[in-house]
Amino acid sequence: MQRKKKENEDGYRKLIDWLPNPIIIHDNEIIIYVNEAAISMVNVRSKHQIISKSIIDFISKEYTDRVNERLHQIKKERQPLPNIEYKLTRFDGQSIFFDATSVLSRYEGKDVILTIGKDVTDQKKQTDSLLQKSEKLALVGQMAAGIAHEIRNPLTSIKGFIQLFRSNTKQKEYYDLVLNELERINIILGEFLVLAKPSVVVFKEIDVKKLIKDVVTLINSQLMLNNVQIKVEMDEHIPSISCEETQMKQVFINILKNSIEAMPNGGIIEIKVQEKKKGKLSICIIDQGTGIPSDRISTLGEPFYTTKEKGTGLGLMTCIRIIESHNGTFHISSELNKGTTVEITIPTITQPYIPIMIQLGDTSK
Repeated sequence: MQRKKKENEDGYRKLIDWLPNPIIIHDNEIIIYVNEAAISMVNVRSKHQIISKSIIDFISKEYTDRVNERLHQIKKERQPLPNIEYKLTRFDGQSIFFDATSVLSRYEGKDVILTIGKDVTDQKKQTDSLLQKSEKLALVGQMAAGIAHEIRNPLTSIKGFIQLFRSNTKQKEYYDLVLNELERINIILGEFLVLAKPSVVVFKEIDVKKLIKDVVTLINSQLMLNNVQIKVEMDEHIPSISCEETQMKQVFINILKNSIEAMPNGGIIEIKVQEKKKGKLSICIIDQGTGIPSDRISTLGEPFYTTKEKGTGLGLMTCIRIIESHNGTFHISSELNKGTTVEITIPTITQPYIPIMIQLGDTSK
């Protein structure tokens, strides 16, 4: 009987050791057993470095009260407690977040607490990053309505009077300069409104080859002025996409302008269009520009973050939002002094097309 009991305990130990999730068995706060995953999580070499220590030793001070309250609850409950997050300090001093549940159990003939969970540090970092971006977007949205109202009204009056004065003078170049700067202010306000002002747009079936050709024609004058050439490579059969044509053109024009500005001495921009996967169209825009430092790529698309001296960061944010609203993806890769690649992936039309109406940001300038 005793031998069978010991065999059962050995079997349970092996099972616990093989489980991929960290498991800690503790008598109140004193650790009496851990599995291999727990050893790896706290970065120690063997179980003996942890066993007989208090779990409080690994918990950050601000979480100590949470642990004590948890221990008190466990003694009352026989059911597993809801998951809760702890901040732990590993043996190497690094802080991690551990999401765990606890339950009363039996171990070596006495009541103990079994805690099982997982390291959620990476997920928490990603969540915090998304929350920060969401907060920034919300702030931009709140600012946009007020800024547009307060600036656009007097801007219209100023622009009208300058055009009137311009018609009565010979030195028109000065007025042209002022009008260009006013138009720049108007464009920035337009980018704000894309993020804040909802409007109804219509998705239609669009021929990608024609769309790219129209964009290249629109930007051709800038290409010539900056000694830049565009090479377009497309598969023979390119499926159509469902999109709002004006918004999609705005995306490609913004990206091409960025590429042109990144090549002050001229160069070649390649546009490659292909259906890499069934139902997914890949559009790559590759320049030979100055490139972007790797530590800055993750922050591109955030409001007011830009690599340009006079930029606002709103143009790229607008592009990303438009692509995401089309159920697409937007990816940037770059290498300093070699160039930047922007890849946009858009779903293709694989079934008979039916136009739909959806709520999106206004892209009018």
